[in-house]
Amino acid sequence: MDGVPAQGRPGGAAPPAALRFGVLGPVRAWRGGEPLTTGSPQQRALLAALLLREGRTATAAQLIDALWGEEPPSQALAAVRTYASRLRKVLDPEVLVSESGGYAIRPAGEGALDLAVAQGLAADAERARAAGDLGRARESLGRALDQWDGEALAGVPGPYAEAQRIRLEEWRLQLLEARLDMDLEQGRHAEAVSELTALTAAHPLRERPRELLMLALYRSGRQAEALAVYADTRRLLADELGVDPRPALRELQQRILTADPRLAEPSAPVAEPPVAPVRPAQLPATVPDFTGRASFVSELSEVLASADGRVMAVSALAGIGGVGKTTLAVHVAHQARPAFPDGQLYVDLQGAGSRAAEPETVLGSFLRALGTPDSAVPDSLQERAALYRSVLDGRRVLVLLDNARDAAQVRPLLPGTDGCAALVTSRVRMVDLAGAHLVDLDVMSPDEALSLFTKIVGEERVAAEREAALDVVAACGFLPLAIRIAASRLAARRTWTVSVLAAKLADERRRLDELQAGDLAVKATFELGYGQLEPAQARAFRLLGLADGPDISLAGAAAVLDLAAEDAEDLLESLVDMSLLESAAPGRYRYHDLVRLYARACAERDEHPPTEREAAMSRLLDFYLATAAGVYAMERPGDRLVDHLEVTRYPGLSFADRHAAQDWLYAEADALLSCVRRSVADGRLRRAVDLLWAAKDLAESGANAREYEIAANAALERAHAERDAWAAGRALTTLTDVHMVAGRFDQADAAAVEALRMARDAADPVASCWAPNTRGIIAIYQNRHAEGERHLNAAIDNFRGNGNRPGEASALCNLSRIHLATGRVDSAIALAQQGIDIYDAMGNALRGANGRYALGLALTSSGELRLAAESLREALETFRDSRQRLWEGMTLFRLAEVDLAARRPAKAASGAEMALTVLRGIGGEWRRGLVLTVLGRALNGIGQTGRAQVCWREALGIYEELDAPEADEVRELLSPAAVA
Repeated sequence: MDGVPAQGRPGGAAPPAALRFGVLGPVRAWRGGEPLTTGSPQQRALLAALLLREGRTATAAQLIDALWGEEPPSQALAAVRTYASRLRKVLDPEVLVSESGGYAIRPAGEGALDLAVAQGLAADAERARAAGDLGRARESLGRALDQWDGEALAGVPGPYAEAQRIRLEEWRLQLLEARLDMDLEQGRHAEAVSELTALTAAHPLRERPRELLMLALYRSGRQAEALAVYADTRRLLADELGVDPRPALRELQQRILTADPRLAEPSAPVAEPPVAPVRPAQLPATVPDFTGRASFVSELSEVLASADGRVMAVSALAGIGGVGKTTLAVHVAHQARPAFPDGQLYVDLQGAGSRAAEPETVLGSFLRALGTPDSAVPDSLQERAALYRSVLDGRRVLVLLDNARDAAQVRPLLPGTDGCAALVTSRVRMVDLAGAHLVDLDVMSPDEALSLFTKIVGEERVAAEREAALDVVAACGFLPLAIRIAASRLAARRTWTVSVLAAKLADERRRLDELQAGDLAVKATFELGYGQLEPAQARAFRLLGLADGPDISLAGAAAVLDLAAEDAEDLLESLVDMSLLESAAPGRYRYHDLVRLYARACAERDEHPPTEREAAMSRLLDFYLATAAGVYAMERPGDRLVDHLEVTRYPGLSFADRHAAQDWLYAEADALLSCVRRSVADGRLRRAVDLLWAAKDLAESGANAREYEIAANAALERAHAERDAWAAGRALTTLTDVHMVAGRFDQADAAAVEALRMARDAADPVASCWAPNTRGIIAIYQNRHAEGERHLNAAIDNFRGNGNRPGEASALCNLSRIHLATGRVDSAIALAQQGIDIYDAMGNALRGANGRYALGLALTSSGELRLAAESLREALETFRDSRQRLWEGMTLFRLAEVDLAARRPAKAASGAEMALTVLRGIGGEWRRGLVLTVLGRALNGIGQTGRAQVCWREALGIYEELDAPEADEVRELLSPAAVA
């Protein structure tokens, strides 16, 4: 070759201006007959990497790895983009395309790449040899070898180019050996001796050329030289590798020594008689109790039905082990059999195991199943893949590739012509399988799960214990394999009830052990995936399983793993790709319930040293506490609580504004409270209690009050068990807030009394300040005004002594309400304004809204209704902005009172209705009674007396149940005199 493509290659002369490329030599490009400048060595390396992907897209990360390997330069991405831009200017714009964050080269026309020409010629040679036409086969191989122009990818740097150079050179040698073998079969032994001598000198350790040289020499009448070649080979192998020649070579030596007449010059073999096409039917049997999955069956069937007229229809199913990928694929394949009359191929690629099936082995099996004689099955992967595609040409065959390891294992096994289709199942999402229709298979719906369980166990047994059956399938995580195992165990034990099985599965520590029957076991299925993980992936899988909660954020996971967020994300996404982790939403991850149990078992078994488990959960707690403390500080500037929290060693997040901080707190609520419960159980008590206090907005808003209360009670129980007065006082303080939000004032007061006692015993300055303030608030609700005033004055003194200005403002605003209730309206207004001034000076908008709420009440009583409404509306806006539903609802209620006083009953009724809606589920029954009373007054004012009495009767029932003094007022409203 002289810098332009050799003439006479298949496909004829290239049309003018057509692009052609060469990689079997220096990496080059031509437009027509004119060579193009392909740039620097690195730029040629990029071109080669794209050409060798045969039109498939290469991501930027893959290209960086191809060019530089494990040590890319800092500007590697920019360099890749620069090289691509330069190449695009040289080539046609539609040839080098950008897509999906990567690049691809899509040359048009046959013969555009010398490697593709060589592959086509090699396939032609295999077909000719199989047909017995050795002359045409030899000619095709010769033309394939002519495509080389020196060393492949000559002068191209990078690890990818080096690996491809080795691969292409090995393939060239295989082609050359095959052509020389044909030379000998056709009696050209004398001509072959010279070429074989040179080949053995260049590759002294390759035994096949030496075997051919011995045979060529023997047939040329040079028996002694042939035996000398064997002696040289044996000595060389012993010296260099310490091994003996392979059996075939030893057998040839013996045959030469005995002058075996079968070694005489052969004639060209007679072609084998043509074999009628074989119609394989290899699909496994479908399960008789296939259940559900209707949408997936329809989707996959539609894709397979489109195979006619498409180059190839490929669907790739991914999901965790046991989710039913194989069952679904086999079921769909059986339904699609009429569309593929030329047969169905099936193979278990064993991708989840330690020794996945080799593509060349599978291709050999497929070729034989399609009627190819053993003698016609070539040795190399490339040759087998080419012959496989040729055999399938013109046929309509469905290929089911089950349990694949990755896309690289699958690609050589895909048909290449229209009319054929492939179904692939794998635990890995095959995002790099070009053109594939990807399907992520999730667990069953509860109804599907119960239906499968019922089909196996029997309708009668399930109908008698439906709730227990639902418990069983829920304990199985709705995973089909787990349900099948559990149901099979129950079906085999007639003395068991469904409740017995449910009780066995209720124990999380034993659940995976219970989910095994015969050779089926959920744990073994997960073990296969775990066994394929790299050490860093396995560590992440184990440690993340320790975290409780429905999911975990990327930042939280980074804390568990003690990694930068970028590094943690790479690990987590790799686990998602392997179906061991789910991506619940962008930046959030979760385990299937059974996978989490398995991950924890792995952590207990494999995590060394064991203290790393404790360290991981400690980092997560630190992360939540540090971040929640930052949120608290943004919401309550100047509050001294953050100065009295436990010290954290792992940093938290910071936020640009309080809205972002609020978003984080509410998004993390479930995971954060789960962390509190886990930390309490594991002995990280004080930090867990402090996290509860720092996240008190979760209780005050009412959004997570139930979960918050459970965590607070767990913390209090543990604090009492450890005799930790400090932790107990703070846990009681958080419980006091929970009880007040729920309207349980007696319980709140009891908790506050105990919190104050514990705080004093522990000399906790924070709890000692807040407990009397809380007791003062409760006294307001219970009309114990003198007692409440004493508590609040004590709180003011305590806060001032601690330098806690926001705490002082809170007590002042609460004291304002005591003054208001005892008729001191002017001082009530003044106290509320003092509190507001402190809040505003410190930029504390949320607590400032509480001050404006108190001021609005005082102004309403003073008759300043316009000012009262303004103050309350300002508070309402802040409460809504801060997601404080309790205070939003109560402010709407107070505005309804203002409207009633201003004789706007219709507006008051609307406001009270809104308050009831907002307070649904939070605030407690006492507050609901207050709103119902005002709503009744408003309805009565607009003439809807019947509705008004319904509201009052409901309010009276609430007050009588609570033994609240407000009952007297409502009885008066319901009296005949009042109605009249």
